[in-house]
Amino acid sequence: MAFKSKPTITVFQRSPDRGRGLARDMRVRWALEEVGQSYNVRPVSFAAMKEPAHRAIHPFGQIPTCEEGGLALFETGAIVFHIASRCEGLLPSETNARVRAINWMFAALSSVEPVIVDREVVLYRERNESWFEQRLRLVEDRIRAKLTDLSRRLGNADWLDGQFSAGDLMTVDVLRRLGGSGLLEEFPNLAAFVARAEARPAFKRAFEAQHAFFNAGAKV
Repeated sequence: MAFKSKPTITVFQRSPDRGRGLARDMRVRWALEEVGQSYNVRPVSFAAMKEPAHRAIHPFGQIPTCEEGGLALFETGAIVFHIASRCEGLLPSETNARVRAINWMFAALSSVEPVIVDREVVLYRERNESWFEQRLRLVEDRIRAKLTDLSRRLGNADWLDGQFSAGDLMTVDVLRRLGGSGLLEEFPNLAAFVARAEARPAFKRAFEAQHAFFNAGAKV
């Protein structure tokens, strides 16, 4: 069942990633592009994100959110799952395969993303601490452990469980946050996995839309 009305997603008015497709609205844009659903974008400033009007939609004052009809959602996992459930293209029709794809969505957000985000926290907030180098090594070793498990599971397959699904989308979007770290390149099959996903037309459209939005704002 497709959307009855065009959804509206909130995005950073001035994204910290400078349009590199790392802000979390990217995974929502990508999911919408995969299912062929057009959408509206509502930019939100950092100050407005903490105001009552936005917190009424996202209690933690973050982006993205997704509004459609009388429904307002926050958290990218919930939003992408909603998109995948409403539209064909991101979840298999066969029951067990569908549940496995959803399983991979949870795995991406619960098992893989936290250690990658931890590395970002270390780099941005702890660089001047005396124990920075030691802490970074520990965090990167934890990431390698997760990537080792993921690499072993993927093996020589194109996707995690048969055809491309929302599970692959979420996993790839999480792994993209390691760009420039050199960690992903230690696992050639994972690097190829990400490259395959980035070659999808829907990903390219989502990336270009996010990048164009940032550039338009930067010129104002």
